[in-house]
Amino acid sequence: MYALVDAVSFYASAEKVFDPAIRSKPVVVLTNNDGCVCAVCPIAKRLNIPKFGPYFKVKHLLEQNNVIVRSSNYELYANLSDRMMNVIARFCDTQHVYSIDESFLHFNGYTPLISSWYDYGHIIRRTVWRETKLPVGVGFGVTPTLAKAANHAAKKLSGFNGVAVIDTEGSRHAILQRMSCQDVWGIGKRLAKKLKIMNIHTAWQLAQQNPSAMRRTFSVVVERTVRELNGETCLNWDDVRQDKREIFSTRSFGERICEPTALKTALINHVTIVGSKLRAQKSLTNQLYIFAASSSHENIFYKKSFVYKFTNPTNDTCVMANAISEVFGQIYQPAVRFYKCGVGALELTSQQFQQDDLFNKCNDNPQLMNCLDAVNKRYGKGMLSLASSKLNDRWHMNRAFLSPQYTTRWRDIPKIHCE
Repeated sequence: MYALVDAVSFYASAEKVFDPAIRSKPVVVLTNNDGCVCAVCPIAKRLNIPKFGPYFKVKHLLEQNNVIVRSSNYELYANLSDRMMNVIARFCDTQHVYSIDESFLHFNGYTPLISSWYDYGHIIRRTVWRETKLPVGVGFGVTPTLAKAANHAAKKLSGFNGVAVIDTEGSRHAILQRMSCQDVWGIGKRLAKKLKIMNIHTAWQLAQQNPSAMRRTFSVVVERTVRELNGETCLNWDDVRQDKREIFSTRSFGERICEPTALKTALINHVTIVGSKLRAQKSLTNQLYIFAASSSHENIFYKKSFVYKFTNPTNDTCVMANAISEVFGQIYQPAVRFYKCGVGALELTSQQFQQDDLFNKCNDNPQLMNCLDAVNKRYGKGMLSLASSKLNDRWHMNRAFLSPQYTTRWRDIPKIHCE
């Protein structure tokens, strides 16, 4: 048996943990630079507040309904996620943290000392709420995909109170019949449209398809999904994950930038992130994609990009930073109000099987990069960095509605005054 424990509107729920005054009020959380709505609590959902819409378009609606608005507080969310996962881990000996708010549990030959999986799910929910004040939904299934479907039912289908179990043919039919293909793990909107053309609308109809035929028509992923919906376990998170074929770091600025120094600093910060990720998966890049752009809402839209090709594949941050300096003059344009920039590593190869070039000297310094990564791992991200990547407050994210970082900053620790 598998279980999926998933927080309800995690970002919005996390905002309510240390602020009891807003627990009974509608809350929404915005994306980077307060651009779009990314999380809507259940109370706010009843007001038909659209998710992933631009904030400026719904600002009047939010004010009209006295909705609490918060900027994304990533430091708080990461800490609360760790706490939630630690609590969930106590209920099973095999846990797989799937995302910041989702965790799979695998009960291999294990049966809880309780009358039913349904009761066990409610024990998990009550314990997580008692120790973290985060609401969660729990779904049980004989495969990971069915556990995901049960979790969907627990949170979004009527007749379930936060817990759903798919362990019989009857429960499987009852839940899959009420789910659209789009709600099945691994399908999504684009694939659901193609299935609709084939007159496959529900998860139950998808489960009735021939797995081999679905593989020929779509992919092996769809074939595995069909098999999993029928109770055949195909997914295994113990398998080695494929390395990323491309690594990007991009972000919009908190304020428009015109100065060349500020833009160059931002690009080098992005290349620092890319270099760290390359070394983490032991990859090298042959090409570096560099771009900067103004906002599409400006009177004159400007975007310039450049692909820098390395003589030798590299993952050295210093080498990639030098590449930024070489092409920066071709990207920067005076009088342009830059809104976004980024860096991407392309044509990745394995560091393990790299053959050196006899005629072109490699300028990488692996000892220096190992020292850089070791210091940052031990003392915190960004503790040691290139001098040219000195942070500039003007291109930091704009978070006008940021709540206190209750668990990660000393001055924000909640205080209780007794009289």
